[in-house]
Amino acid sequence: MTRLPKRVDFPVSDVRRYLEPGPIILVSSRRRDETNIMTLGWHTVLEFSPSLVGLMISSANHSHRMIRDSGECVINLPTTALTDTVVRIGNSTGAEIDKFAAFGLTAINAETVQAPLIGECHACFECRLHDDALVERYNFFIFEVVRAQVATSPKHPETLHYTGDGRFMVSGRMISRRSQFRPEMLG
Repeated sequence: MTRLPKRVDFPVSDVRRYLEPGPIILVSSRRRDETNIMTLGWHTVLEFSPSLVGLMISSANHSHRMIRDSGECVINLPTTALTDTVVRIGNSTGAEIDKFAAFGLTAINAETVQAPLIGECHACFECRLHDDALVERYNFFIFEVVRAQVATSPKHPETLHYTGDGRFMVSGRMISRRSQFRPEMLG
C-alpha cells in the first residue's frame, strides 16, 4: 500500500509553485518600428488543431499594448543556457531599452508575422491572435500558432520552469510510457 504524504496548510497565493503549466518563454513582439521581448511563465496549450495557446500578459507589461495592437507575437523557447538573460529581460522594461541590443540577442525576421524570432532560442512559434474575448477582463490572449521552428538538437532541451520567489526548476530527465499510451483514451 502507498504511504500517504503528510500535508500542511500552504498559502494559496503560492500554488503556482506546484501548478505552473510549462517552461518559461520569451515573447517577442513588434509594433511599427519598435520591438520588445518579455519573459512569461503564464501560458497553456488550449487545443491541438488548430494549435491554440493561451498567454496571460499583464496590462502593466509594456508588451501588452504592443501585442494587443499588432495581434501577433512569437513564442520563443529558451534553454537553461539563457537563464541569466531570461531573468534580466524579466527585470527590465522595453519602454526604456531595446532588449535585443541590451542583451545581445539576434532578431530574425519571421515568415508569417511581423514580430521577430529570437535566434538563440531552441524553438520559435509564430502566433496570430485567435480570440481576444478574455483580454479586457483577465489579460488572457488566445493565439493560434501559424508556424513553428524547432532546433534539431538536443531533442529534449533543458528548459526553465518558474516556481515563484525568483526560483526556477530545470526540466528533468525524460520518462517514456509510449508502449502504454492509448490516444483514443484522451479525455
